[in-house]
Amino acid sequence: MSDRKSAPDMTYRITFAAMMAAMIFVVTMFRFPLLGSKVHFANAVCLLSGMLLGPMTGGVASGLGSAIYDVYGGYDFVGVLITFVSKFAMGYVTGLIMQKWESPSLPDAAKTVVAGVDGAITYVALYMLKTFIYQRYVYGFAMDAVGATMISKLIPSLINAAVAVVAAPIFYYAIRPVLAKTGLIKHMRPGL
Repeated sequence: MSDRKSAPDMTYRITFAAMMAAMIFVVTMFRFPLLGSKVHFANAVCLLSGMLLGPMTGGVASGLGSAIYDVYGGYDFVGVLITFVSKFAMGYVTGLIMQKWESPSLPDAAKTVVAGVDGAITYVALYMLKTFIYQRYVYGFAMDAVGATMISKLIPSLINAAVAVVAAPIFYYAIRPVLAKTGLIKHMRPGL
């Protein structure tokens, strides 16, 4: 493919990635209480980014939107970098599964759910790893305190993951027909 043919696709992909990053930033600001936790739809939009844009572009949009929110919130550089990496991984894994896993025996809706679950689990695992490292090695807390903190953070993380896994496929199937009808979908990621 020549540069002239790929330049418009790249422009579309960068535009969609920027739009998804902006959506993630804005959605992260809106939280509501649920079962002692604060739930938001930012993780659902991170999963949606992977579903729509594929692994690399979806991962970058997920990481960038979340990292910009952390910068806005005054987090330090290391915290922002950790957020970028963990949210990138979330979008990347989701996009990779959507792109690579072709199963004629599995309905397309099931694929979005499986991709969302894997992306959400990836994020929760990385978040819990960060929590463990910070609690144990940065702050130097005893293992009992580390365990209690990890449990207190795991519950809201799993609630947010569950909300994201339910919401992302709904968002995906709500927006995909419009993108297909307008012809924009062919610019987002190969095979969509």
